[in-house]
Amino acid sequence: MIEVPMIKLNNGVEMPQEGLGVLDAGSFDEVKQAVLDAFSTGYRMIDTAQAYDNESAVGAAISESGLSREDIFITTKVWISNYGYQVAKDSVEKSLQDLQTDYIDLVLLHQPYGDYYGAYQALEELYKAGKIRAIGVANFMPDRYVDLVQYSDVTPAVNQVETHVFDQEWNLRKYMDRHNTQIESWGPFAEGRHDFFKNEILKRIGQKYEKTGPQVALRYLTQNGVVIIPKSVHKERMAENLNIWDFKLDEEDLKEIRGLDTGNTLFFSPHDPETVEMFARFVKTGHFEFRENDD
Repeated sequence: MIEVPMIKLNNGVEMPQEGLGVLDAGSFDEVKQAVLDAFSTGYRMIDTAQAYDNESAVGAAISESGLSREDIFITTKVWISNYGYQVAKDSVEKSLQDLQTDYIDLVLLHQPYGDYYGAYQALEELYKAGKIRAIGVANFMPDRYVDLVQYSDVTPAVNQVETHVFDQEWNLRKYMDRHNTQIESWGPFAEGRHDFFKNEILKRIGQKYEKTGPQVALRYLTQNGVVIIPKSVHKERMAENLNIWDFKLDEEDLKEIRGLDTGNTLFFSPHDPETVEMFARFVKTGHFEFRENDD
Protein backbone atom coordinates (compact mmCIF):
# COMPACT_ATOMS: atom_id res chain seq x y z
CA MET A 1 0.00 0.00 0.00
CA ILE A 2 1.24 3.49 -0.89
CA GLU A 3 2.55 5.45 2.07
CA VAL A 4 1.53 9.12 1.94
CA PRO A 5 3.98 11.55 3.59
CA MET A 6 2.85 13.40 6.69
CA ILE A 7 2.97 17.17 7.08
CA LYS A 8 3.58 18.62 10.56
CA LEU A 9 1.31 21.60 11.29
CA ASN A 10 2.28 24.63 13.38
CA ASN A 11 0.87 23.03 16.53
CA GLY A 12 2.71 19.73 16.05
CA VAL A 13 -0.27 17.77 14.69
CA GLU A 14 0.55 15.69 11.62
CA MET A 15 -1.75 15.40 8.61
CA PRO A 16 -1.36 13.31 5.44
CA GLN A 17 -0.22 15.34 2.44
CA GLU A 18 -2.90 13.72 0.28
CA GLY A 19 -6.51 12.90 1.02
CA LEU A 20 -9.90 12.52 -0.63
CA GLY A 21 -12.31 15.42 -1.13
CA VAL A 22 -16.03 14.60 -1.16
CA LEU A 23 -17.64 17.77 -2.56
CA ASP A 24 -20.55 16.81 -4.86
CA ALA A 25 -19.76 13.12 -4.39
CA GLY A 26 -23.38 12.01 -4.69
CA SER A 27 -26.02 10.48 -2.45
CA PHE A 28 -25.52 9.17 1.08
CA ASP A 29 -24.74 5.67 -0.19
CA GLU A 30 -22.48 6.95 -2.96
CA VAL A 31 -20.44 9.08 -0.57
CA LYS A 32 -20.18 6.27 1.95
CA GLN A 33 -18.96 3.85 -0.73
CA ALA A 34 -16.49 6.41 -2.09
CA VAL A 35 -14.97 6.86 1.36
CA LEU A 36 -14.79 3.09 1.94
CA ASP A 37 -13.15 2.68 -1.48
CA ALA A 38 -10.69 5.43 -0.60
CA PHE A 39 -9.76 3.67 2.64
CA SER A 40 -9.22 0.35 0.85
CA THR A 41 -7.06 2.15 -1.73
CA GLY A 42 -4.83 3.64 0.95
CA TYR A 43 -6.27 7.05 1.75
CA ARG A 44 -6.41 8.03 5.39
CA MET A 45 -7.61 11.65 5.12
CA ILE A 46 -11.15 12.68 4.20
CA ASP A 47 -12.14 16.30 3.55
CA THR A 48 -15.81 17.16 4.00
CA ALA A 49 -17.81 20.22 5.08
CA GLN A 50 -21.12 21.21 6.59
CA ALA A 51 -22.07 22.76 3.24
CA TYR A 52 -21.48 19.46 1.41
CA ASP A 53 -24.35 17.88 3.37
CA ASN A 54 -22.53 14.55 3.56
CA GLU A 55 -20.83 14.51 6.98
CA SER A 56 -23.20 11.75 8.11
CA ALA A 57 -22.22 9.57 5.13
CA VAL A 58 -18.54 10.11 5.92
CA GLY A 59 -19.24 9.22 9.54
CA ALA A 60 -21.02 6.03 8.52
CA ALA A 61 -18.08 4.99 6.34
CA ILE A 62 -15.59 5.64 9.13
CA SER A 63 -17.72 3.59 11.52
CA GLU A 64 -17.94 0.68 9.06
CA SER A 65 -14.34 0.81 7.88
CA GLY A 66 -12.83 -1.16 10.73
CA LEU A 67 -9.94 1.32 10.86
CA SER A 68 -8.77 2.77 14.14
CA ARG A 69 -10.00 6.32 14.63
CA GLU A 70 -6.46 7.57 15.29
CA ASP A 71 -5.41 6.30 11.84
CA ILE A 72 -7.94 8.56 10.08
CA PHE A 73 -7.62 12.31 9.60
CA ILE A 74 -10.98 14.08 9.27
CA THR A 75 -11.40 17.63 8.04
CA THR A 76 -14.68 19.52 8.02
CA LYS A 77 -15.62 23.17 7.58
CA VAL A 78 -18.05 25.54 9.27
CA TRP A 79 -20.37 27.14 6.74
CA ILE A 80 -21.03 30.90 6.76
CA SER A 81 -24.67 30.49 7.78
CA ASN A 82 -23.27 29.03 11.03
CA TYR A 83 -20.92 31.93 11.76
CA GLY A 84 -21.02 33.82 15.02
CA TYR A 85 -19.69 32.43 18.29
CA GLN A 86 -22.53 30.31 19.66
CA VAL A 87 -23.97 29.19 16.34
CA ALA A 88 -20.54 28.04 15.15
CA LYS A 89 -19.92 26.20 18.40
CA ASP A 90 -23.26 24.42 18.17
CA SER A 91 -22.65 23.56 14.50
CA VAL A 92 -19.36 21.83 15.32
CA GLU A 93 -21.10 19.79 18.00
CA LYS A 94 -23.57 18.71 15.30
CA SER A 95 -20.68 17.84 12.98
CA LEU A 96 -19.17 15.68 15.73
CA GLN A 97 -22.47 13.78 15.97
CA ASP A 98 -22.82 13.36 12.21
CA LEU A 99 -19.22 12.19 11.85
CA GLN A 100 -19.70 9.76 14.75
CA THR A 101 -16.53 10.87 16.48
CA ASP A 102 -15.43 12.42 19.77
CA TYR A 103 -13.00 14.77 18.05
CA ILE A 104 -12.29 16.24 14.62
CA ASP A 105 -8.72 16.48 13.38
CA LEU A 106 -9.12 19.77 11.51
CA VAL A 107 -11.96 22.29 11.35
CA LEU A 108 -11.81 25.25 8.96
CA LEU A 109 -13.93 28.35 8.48
CA HIS A 110 -15.22 27.84 4.94
CA GLN A 111 -15.33 31.45 3.70
CA PRO A 112 -14.03 34.88 4.84
CA TYR A 113 -17.46 36.54 5.14
CA GLY A 114 -19.92 37.34 7.91
CA ASP A 115 -18.97 37.04 11.57
CA TYR A 116 -15.93 34.85 11.04
CA TYR A 117 -14.25 36.39 14.08
CA GLY A 118 -16.96 35.04 16.38
CA ALA A 119 -16.87 31.70 14.58
CA TYR A 120 -13.09 31.48 14.91
CA GLN A 121 -13.32 32.24 18.62
CA ALA A 122 -15.63 29.24 18.93
CA LEU A 123 -13.08 27.07 17.11
CA GLU A 124 -10.35 28.30 19.43
CA GLU A 125 -12.37 27.26 22.49
CA LEU A 126 -13.21 23.85 21.02
CA TYR A 127 -9.52 23.41 20.14
CA LYS A 128 -8.44 24.25 23.69
CA ALA A 129 -11.09 21.83 24.99
CA GLY A 130 -9.63 19.01 22.89
CA LYS A 131 -12.63 18.51 20.59
CA ILE A 132 -10.62 19.75 17.60
CA ARG A 133 -6.94 18.88 17.05
CA ALA A 134 -6.22 21.79 14.70
CA ILE A 135 -8.13 24.80 13.37
CA GLY A 136 -7.81 26.96 10.31
CA VAL A 137 -9.51 28.75 7.46
CA ALA A 138 -10.37 28.36 3.80
CA ASN A 139 -10.40 30.91 0.99
CA PHE A 140 -8.72 33.60 3.11
CA MET A 141 -6.60 35.84 0.89
CA PRO A 142 -3.60 37.78 2.30
CA ASP A 143 -5.51 40.77 3.71
CA ARG A 144 -8.11 38.83 5.69
CA TYR A 145 -5.69 36.06 6.59
CA VAL A 146 -3.15 38.49 8.08
CA ASP A 147 -5.87 40.41 9.91
CA LEU A 148 -7.27 37.23 11.48
CA VAL A 149 -3.79 36.14 12.56
CA GLN A 150 -3.17 39.49 14.28
CA TYR A 151 -6.36 39.32 16.35
CA SER A 152 -6.52 35.61 17.24
CA ASP A 153 -5.04 33.54 20.04
CA VAL A 154 -4.48 30.48 17.84
CA THR A 155 -2.77 30.97 14.48
CA PRO A 156 -4.55 29.07 11.71
CA ALA A 157 -2.82 25.75 11.10
CA VAL A 158 -4.17 25.48 7.54
CA ASN A 159 -5.54 27.76 4.85
CA GLN A 160 -7.34 25.77 2.14
CA VAL A 161 -7.55 27.78 -1.08
CA GLU A 162 -7.94 27.35 -4.81
CA THR A 163 -4.52 26.08 -5.83
CA HIS A 164 -3.56 24.41 -9.11
CA VAL A 165 -0.98 24.84 -11.84
CA PHE A 166 -2.84 27.84 -13.29
CA ASP A 167 -3.20 29.63 -9.92
CA GLN A 168 -0.31 28.67 -7.65
CA GLU A 169 -0.86 31.26 -4.85
CA TRP A 170 2.78 32.27 -4.41
CA ASN A 171 1.88 35.71 -3.04
CA LEU A 172 -0.48 34.29 -0.42
CA ARG A 173 2.10 31.70 0.58
CA LYS A 174 4.61 34.45 1.33
CA TYR A 175 2.40 35.68 4.17
CA MET A 176 1.36 32.21 5.32
CA ASP A 177 4.99 31.17 5.59
CA ARG A 178 5.60 34.00 8.06
CA HIS A 179 3.16 32.36 10.47
CA ASN A 180 3.82 28.73 9.50
CA THR A 181 0.30 28.16 8.16
CA GLN A 182 0.06 25.16 5.85
CA ILE A 183 -1.42 25.69 2.37
CA GLU A 184 -3.96 23.11 1.22
CA SER A 185 -5.37 22.96 -2.29
CA TRP A 186 -8.97 22.67 -3.28
CA GLY A 187 -9.49 22.09 -6.98
CA PRO A 188 -6.00 20.70 -7.73
CA PHE A 189 -7.27 19.73 -11.20
CA ALA A 190 -8.82 23.21 -11.71
CA GLU A 191 -12.05 21.20 -12.14
CA GLY A 192 -10.98 20.70 -15.74
CA ARG A 193 -11.03 24.39 -16.59
CA HIS A 194 -8.53 26.10 -18.88
CA ASP A 195 -8.23 22.77 -20.79
CA PHE A 196 -6.44 21.29 -17.79
CA PHE A 197 -6.75 17.67 -18.92
CA LYS A 198 -5.45 18.49 -22.42
CA ASN A 199 -2.47 20.56 -21.32
CA GLU A 200 0.44 19.60 -23.55
CA ILE A 201 3.17 20.59 -21.09
CA LEU A 202 1.78 18.36 -18.36
CA LYS A 203 1.27 15.49 -20.80
CA ARG A 204 4.77 15.76 -22.22
CA ILE A 205 6.39 15.83 -18.78
CA GLY A 206 4.21 12.89 -17.74
CA GLN A 207 5.47 10.78 -20.63
CA LYS A 208 8.99 11.13 -19.29
CA TYR A 209 7.94 9.46 -16.01
CA GLU A 210 5.21 7.19 -17.43
CA LYS A 211 2.61 9.26 -15.61
CA THR A 212 -0.48 11.16 -16.71
CA GLY A 213 -0.73 14.94 -16.93
CA PRO A 214 -3.00 15.11 -13.85
CA GLN A 215 -0.50 13.01 -11.87
CA VAL A 216 2.25 15.46 -12.85
CA ALA A 217 0.07 18.36 -11.70
CA LEU A 218 -0.52 16.71 -8.32
CA ARG A 219 3.16 15.88 -7.92
CA TYR A 220 4.08 19.48 -8.73
CA LEU A 221 1.86 20.74 -5.92
CA THR A 222 3.17 18.23 -3.39
CA GLN A 223 6.81 18.93 -4.29
CA ASN A 224 6.05 22.56 -3.52
CA GLY A 225 4.72 21.65 -0.07
CA VAL A 226 0.99 21.78 -0.85
CA VAL A 227 -1.51 19.40 0.78
CA ILE A 228 -3.92 18.02 -1.85
CA ILE A 229 -7.43 16.54 -1.71
CA PRO A 230 -8.32 15.43 -5.25
CA LYS A 231 -11.92 14.30 -5.58
CA SER A 232 -13.10 11.13 -7.30
CA VAL A 233 -15.87 8.59 -6.77
CA HIS A 234 -14.15 6.03 -9.02
CA LYS A 235 -11.82 3.62 -7.27
CA GLU A 236 -9.42 3.30 -10.22
CA ARG A 237 -9.08 7.09 -10.43
CA MET A 238 -8.53 7.30 -6.66
CA ALA A 239 -5.67 4.84 -7.08
CA GLU A 240 -4.22 6.86 -9.96
CA ASN A 241 -4.37 10.07 -7.93
CA LEU A 242 -2.59 8.36 -5.07
CA ASN A 243 0.10 6.89 -7.33
CA ILE A 244 2.28 10.01 -7.39
CA TRP A 245 4.80 9.30 -4.65
CA ASP A 246 7.21 7.11 -6.63
CA PHE A 247 8.70 9.81 -8.86
CA LYS A 248 10.13 13.30 -8.56
CA LEU A 249 9.97 16.19 -11.01
CA ASP A 250 13.35 17.69 -11.86
CA GLU A 251 14.22 21.38 -11.75
CA GLU A 252 13.50 21.88 -15.44
CA ASP A 253 10.04 20.34 -14.99
CA LEU A 254 9.31 22.52 -11.98
CA LYS A 255 10.37 25.66 -13.82
CA GLU A 256 8.24 24.84 -16.86
CA ILE A 257 5.13 24.10 -14.78
CA ARG A 258 5.63 27.21 -12.72
CA GLY A 259 5.38 29.09 -15.99
CA LEU A 260 1.76 27.92 -16.32
CA ASP A 261 0.76 30.12 -13.37
CA THR A 262 -1.55 32.97 -14.42
CA GLY A 263 -1.89 34.34 -10.90
CA ASN A 264 -5.65 34.54 -11.42
CA THR A 265 -8.60 32.55 -10.12
CA LEU A 266 -10.56 30.32 -12.49
CA PHE A 267 -13.60 30.43 -10.22
CA PHE A 268 -14.32 33.58 -8.19
CA SER A 269 -12.22 36.13 -6.39
CA PRO A 270 -12.73 36.57 -2.63
CA HIS A 271 -11.75 40.23 -3.17
CA ASP A 272 -14.56 40.93 -5.63
CA PRO A 273 -17.60 42.72 -4.08
CA GLU A 274 -19.77 40.63 -6.40
CA THR A 275 -18.45 37.53 -4.65
CA VAL A 276 -19.34 38.93 -1.24
CA GLU A 277 -22.86 39.68 -2.44
CA MET A 278 -23.09 36.21 -3.99
CA PHE A 279 -22.39 34.51 -0.67
CA ALA A 280 -24.72 36.86 1.18
CA ARG A 281 -27.51 35.95 -1.27
CA PHE A 282 -26.77 32.27 -0.74
CA VAL A 283 -27.14 32.59 3.03
CA LYS A 284 -30.50 34.29 2.51
CA THR A 285 -31.87 32.14 -0.34
CA GLY A 286 -29.91 28.90 -0.34
CA HIS A 287 -29.02 29.31 -4.02
CA PHE A 288 -25.76 30.26 -5.72
CA GLU A 289 -25.81 32.65 -8.66
CA PHE A 290 -22.43 33.75 -9.98
CA ARG A 291 -20.70 34.54 -13.25
CA GLU A 292 -17.82 32.22 -14.03
CA ASN A 293 -14.51 33.66 -15.20
CA ASP A 294 -13.63 33.15 -18.86
CA ASP A 295 -10.82 30.72 -19.58
